[in-house]
Amino acid sequence: MISAGSLTVRATLTNGRLGNLDVDLRRPAVTQIFHGQAPEAVVKTLPCLYTICAHAQKAAAQAALAVAADDERPATDDAGLWVELLHENLWRLLLDWPPALGLPPEKEAFIAWRATRFGGNCTDETKVLLANTLSGLAEKCLAKLVDRSGQEVPHGCDRQLHATGTPPPLTPGEWLAGWQEAGAAQLAPIAPTSIRAAYQGRIAEVERAAAALAADAPYPIAVAGGNGWGVAQMATARGVLTHAVQLAAGRVANYRVWAPTDAFFADAVALSGLLAGRRFASPDEARRALDQAILALDPCVPYVLELNHA
Repeated sequence: MISAGSLTVRATLTNGRLGNLDVDLRRPAVTQIFHGQAPEAVVKTLPCLYTICAHAQKAAAQAALAVAADDERPATDDAGLWVELLHENLWRLLLDWPPALGLPPEKEAFIAWRATRFGGNCTDETKVLLANTLSGLAEKCLAKLVDRSGQEVPHGCDRQLHATGTPPPLTPGEWLAGWQEAGAAQLAPIAPTSIRAAYQGRIAEVERAAAALAADAPYPIAVAGGNGWGVAQMATARGVLTHAVQLAAGRVANYRVWAPTDAFFADAVALSGLLAGRRFASPDEARRALDQAILALDPCVPYVLELNHA
């Protein structure tokens, strides 16, 4: 199995403040194996390489390849994509966020809901889970969440995701233009304004996805391209996922996957924005805050936290 990568976060605690914040994201160039391959081989292989959000990865690949080949986009499993979005968000909200805030996880509730994902009652069970478990748990988590309220967001975090949970914009045309001109396009990430905003945004996203699943709503996918070039974008639990392809003589000449992790951890700007202005009474308190900030940005790879203190 090819590794999805690794992330190391380093920081120094001096006189109660964090400094020298640095992120080191290592991602293997797995898409190079697609070069020279037929589009069908890419679609078949991708879910095996990207096991997190595998349905979204496959749907984005199919859409990008279709627009590049000037073909009609294949039908998508909209319900499956909404359920996948719910699964990733509920995993974090029920299993990961509570321990990060000193609360017990809701393992039994999550396992019971997860068992309904492929049954006809998933929609109803999702409503019950949100009303009976997530609502009360969210109140407890927010009561324990200490944030940097009132502090300014550092320069570089000017595009922000607010607590309203508004879906991030899909801009495949911008991505395509940059990729055609420079060979790669890395648009500025949409960073949350605070850890609290990230948490509340995730709650709002779950509510929105549950409503969309109940209404049989189409899953939003945006595309741009043609004549051998294709870009597809869609929202995932971690942000906007982008697939970009260039075809030549019916084969893949270039392929790029740009996941939210690649955007948020390209440098330390987004992470710094969540911790700006805070003081910590101990290394343990600083470590907890760092863990919460990393969880707010939600990398799709394992991470190691190295905290030095004077």
